[in-house]
Amino acid sequence: MRILIADDDPQILRALRITLTARGYEVDTASDGTEALRLAVDKHPDLIVIDLGMPGLTGIEVIEAVRGWSQLPILVVSGRSDSLDKVDALDAGADDYVTKPFAADELLARIRALSRRVPGATDEPVVSFGDVVVDLSARTVTRAGSPVRLTPTEWRLLEVLVRNPDRLVTRETLLTEVWGPQYTTDTGYLRLYVGQLRKKLETVSSDPEHLLTEAGMGYRFVPASKA
Repeated sequence: MRILIADDDPQILRALRITLTARGYEVDTASDGTEALRLAVDKHPDLIVIDLGMPGLTGIEVIEAVRGWSQLPILVVSGRSDSLDKVDALDAGADDYVTKPFAADELLARIRALSRRVPGATDEPVVSFGDVVVDLSARTVTRAGSPVRLTPTEWRLLEVLVRNPDRLVTRETLLTEVWGPQYTTDTGYLRLYVGQLRKKLETVSSDPEHLLTEAGMGYRFVPASKA
């Protein structure tokens, strides 16, 4: 099981890495919110442990961004004990909240509980549409049985879309997840790469059936073909 820990306190990062690694977990660490979001996209953790008060993006902003494309368990570990902070974190999409200082045994128990709460949390699905098969675990794409080569950027874009079937994914969410929060106005990148994906995966790229544009808002992945 892979866990992403995001905290701007290097001592906490080091202590949690040692504790969790000793119990067999794979651990990635981030010292600010921007790095945490990048690692969430690149490393595909099974669970995130995150502080709220971080430089760059706040913990709340990271939680909201992750919830735009994933339901992986998120555990907040924060020095903020006010009930309003807890409510804000849970409303943003966090699954649990632990106040610092905390006992290692309590944190491990919370992690185990969250792991059990999401059935198959470590299993990556296989998504099919038309003659295309996307294996999110193997990170492969085939079309009519033949491999399709995607660039790393094309893969990240496709992954966010197929993890949100039939849901609008805004341009801002896609730009943040794929390129980073500093690129939220660069919609030209997005149009270019969506066009490349359509050429590789749609039967008629100029009349897409699965990777649809929602004018002025974003894109929607529709697994079922048009009647």
